[in-house]
Amino acid sequence: MSEPQKKSFEAQLDELSQIVNELEQGNVPLETALAKFQSGIALSRSLEQTLTQAEQTLTKVVDEQGQVSDLPPDAGAK
Repeated sequence: MSEPQKKSFEAQLDELSQIVNELEQGNVPLETALAKFQSGIALSRSLEQTLTQAEQTLTKVVDEQGQVSDLPPDAGAK
């Protein structure tokens, strides 16, 4: 039995946005609202983890010899 594939970042973000919209409308029964809130928190944490990993990847620099190092904090400043 295979594990379900992880949804893309964009799909998770769309799902979180839909949950927020439904909760903002306020016409969701309490039990459903709590379940949606919990799902939203889980999605938010997953999205945050993905963004953190992407940021860590983007702040690495590979030099001409293939050595990986951290990007200096002021590298993008002009």
